[in-house]
Amino acid sequence: MQCKKCQGKLEVSRRCRQVRLKCTRCGQEYQIHELASELDRETEEILERYTCIIYD
Repeated sequence: MQCKKCQGKLEVSRRCRQVRLKCTRCGQEYQIHELASELDRETEEILERYTCIIYD
């Protein structure tokens, strides 16, 4: 997936109680629900590893 801000690569970033998509180029973070309709298969497979995703 690509960052909407700079077109850099988005990676899944997991913290204690949060899962986000973070750009490796500019550092922009997105909550999962912000991009849910645009998730690619690779990102969906990574997110499937988590039993729940907390929206905050």
